[in-house]
Amino acid sequence: MSAKSAINKELFTPHDEKMLAGVQVKRRTKKKIPFLATGGQGDYTTFICLSVTNKKPSHVSLTKVKQFQGSSAFVKRSQWTIDQLRQVNGIDSNKDCPELDLMFDNGLDQWVASSAGEKCTFIQILHHTCQRYCSARKPEFINCQSKLLGGNSILHSAADSVTSAVQKASQALNERGERLGRAEERTADMMNSAEQFAVTAHKLAMKHKC
Repeated sequence: MSAKSAINKELFTPHDEKMLAGVQVKRRTKKKIPFLATGGQGDYTTFICLSVTNKKPSHVSLTKVKQFQGSSAFVKRSQWTIDQLRQVNGIDSNKDCPELDLMFDNGLDQWVASSAGEKCTFIQILHHTCQRYCSARKPEFINCQSKLLGGNSILHSAADSVTSAVQKASQALNERGERLGRAEERTADMMNSAEQFAVTAHKLAMKHKC
């Protein structure tokens, strides 16, 4: 099981939440106070996880998760609501890079992801999630490649294409139904005409016999 799957199973699923994305990170700048001086437990691995509650109304959170060396368990540290996120800085809009900054109401975290690809995937999912769940004030995404911010429009385009296809299919069925209806009407008219012809012919035959 991957680390992200394990995090989802251990920390989010029991609380009726679903992890949407996660990225393994380390700080770009060292803390002013050594980690061990703050009562820490030694070396650790850090993940930033994006999650949403299964119950409505949905609540979206960003959670800092740590796994300490020598332990298989994951521990939640800081957590923010999506509305506390003010800015996402992709550092370089011209190329893939692993650095990213997350600015919240109460501070700024500067990170380096384990890979540029993992960071790009995280930003793409985070941007789409913000567009969907954020209140009136959405976070600002700066220095991010346009391909990472197009997920929402791509999804809308795909939805529009599907809608268009359904509408065309529906129109074709309606037109086919109308043609079938007109054909049935013509058949009924022909049957009526045939019946009337038969009655008239029978009357003429009877009159001729008389």
